Amino acid sequence: MSAPPLKKPTVTEREARQVAEAAREQDWRKPSFGKELFLGRFRLDLIHPHPLPTDEAVRRGEQFLTKLRDFCETKIDAALIEREARIPDEVINGLKELGALGMKIDPKYGGLGLTQVYYNKALALVGSASPAVGVLLSAHQSIGAPQPLKLFGTPEQKQRFLPRCARTDISAFLLTEPDVGSDPARLATSAVPDDGGPSGSSDFESGGDYVLDGVKLWTTNGVVADLLVVMARVPKSEGHKGGITAFVVEADSPGITVENRNAFMGLRGIENGVTRFHQVRVPAANRIGPEGVGLKIALTTLNTGRLSLPASCVAAGKWSLKIAREWSAAREQWGRPIAHHEAVGAKISFIAATTFALEAVLDLSSQMADEDRNDIRIEGALAKLIASELGWRMADELVQIRGGRGFETAASLAARGERAVPAEQVLRDLRINRIFEGSTEIMHLLIAREAVDAHLTVAGDLIDPDKSLQDKAKAGANAGVFYAKWLPKLVAGPGQLPASYAEFKQGVDLSAHLRYVERHSRKLARSTFYAMSRWQGRMETKQAFLGRIVDIGAELFAMSAACVRAELLRSRGENGRQAYQLADAFCRQSRIRVDELFTRLWSNSDDVDRKVVKGVMAGTYEWLEQGIVDPSGEGPWIADTTPGPSERENVHRPIR
Repeated sequence: MSAPPLKKPTVTEREARQVAEAAREQDWRKPSFGKELFLGRFRLDLIHPHPLPTDEAVRRGEQFLTKLRDFCETKIDAALIEREARIPDEVINGLKELGALGMKIDPKYGGLGLTQVYYNKALALVGSASPAVGVLLSAHQSIGAPQPLKLFGTPEQKQRFLPRCARTDISAFLLTEPDVGSDPARLATSAVPDDGGPSGSSDFESGGDYVLDGVKLWTTNGVVADLLVVMARVPKSEGHKGGITAFVVEADSPGITVENRNAFMGLRGIENGVTRFHQVRVPAANRIGPEGVGLKIALTTLNTGRLSLPASCVAAGKWSLKIAREWSAAREQWGRPIAHHEAVGAKISFIAATTFALEAVLDLSSQMADEDRNDIRIEGALAKLIASELGWRMADELVQIRGGRGFETAASLAARGERAVPAEQVLRDLRINRIFEGSTEIMHLLIAREAVDAHLTVAGDLIDPDKSLQDKAKAGANAGVFYAKWLPKLVAGPGQLPASYAEFKQGVDLSAHLRYVERHSRKLARSTFYAMSRWQGRMETKQAFLGRIVDIGAELFAMSAACVRAELLRSRGENGRQAYQLADAFCRQSRIRVDELFTRLWSNSDDVDRKVVKGVMAGTYEWLEQGIVDPSGEGPWIADTTPGPSERENVHRPIR
């Protein structure tokens, strides 16, 4: 017996939050450096000494990187991909032969079995050759079929799909819809059970299908994919729990139409499209996990999947540093190379120090993911957040250093006889990282929720309007016990002792920066507690405040990672003195940003900004918009996604 088709869901803000809350991991079974940092506890022991990969992991990883570098240098024509806005089939087939589709897949399924550390090194290498190729590989393995199947798939599903993903089949991840982004409670794509027999979950599991209907937007790899991971809503019915559910879907299934290949300001070679499902039958055996846990699968997949974005930012930083160094030595102004002018030199220092710190954050988070001793959901999110923001800024500074040549395209530079440096392309390509896999604004809210989890665990019922007086009284008692133990520990700590972290004083003194992190971790916790006491239930509406809290935590995490990496390199005799200098420069720059953020917690324009926004939305300032011509075209703000057969040509492009 089949369930009725779903109507497009309408949800309140509170209902949307409840859906998101139900999907997040509720427990902390492993220690978390990030969680402790937000609680005012600087657990340096969780990241120092720096964790290291095994000798075997290094051997296999370096062996593959050698082959991959040769491929990137001889087979990938970045200018051609940018010019033609597509990755040639021969490049994709070459990556398949190299085994690059299976970097993270276990060798028993035909993959290479690389660690997260070496997977990210490979993505950085490929991304430096062509960001579009890097995105193809990342979307396939970080969020496509391999990762959710690895974490949640049955043995039978792994045996069926992972060998294909490792060598031949490209996968894509389909969650976003034209009217649904980071608010999955409104997900409209439906998966209606068709039991194919008497009602009952046992009969259904053995022979039933789900029938998919809906439209998915921004399906990276979707235009060329062979396998799709699709999130759809199953209606609740007899024998079916219902809810957002994950499926592996064959991309050539009848009823699937790629209706458009999208074009963007950057990453011109990515195969990103709009995909429509009309009465697409998917076997129950292709469902990943139980019904209703699709969103949890998506969020868990992204915990480590997000680390692919910092890899591309680190690669861009390394390239930006190389170009800034070479150009600033060749270009002279007022009798000397521009690097020797302080205004330009400060930008070069920022690029160098930030690249060092972001690589430290990436390698530390990745190695922690490999060891699986710590819960890295906060660290992975912080890495994505700070890398995407600072990576974009590094590219912007490179364009400024290059001046007019930074704004000129590489093709134009070459046409008039100069070196074809694609600085403007890197700026365009990196811009999406502040939006991909959780925009900066969404990452602020996601991380803030995890950062205040301990407070909500002990005192959440106090500010929940739906809780009874009895529940509130119990919560008050629990909160009293927790805060009586916790608050006194925020008064003093190792950061106030001059001899603390003395092992980080090797010529350049990094111990002072770690003491700063410890002190300001406690200050961050005190600020968060004060804000919760002040705003209570309204805390979730103070998004600007929460964003600053998270940004402070991201900077403190990056400072910690930079210092730990510098000490690791020193202890191994690998450019230790220079690493200490770079870590020192980053920490000094970061401390300026942190001090400003702390000031802006309480001294800001948030109140007046809210008033202006109300005025804008009410039309009060429409007079300000006069005197222009709007070049926008006609059409709705959001495309129609009414279920039904496609009326457009299928632009799905199989790789030949």
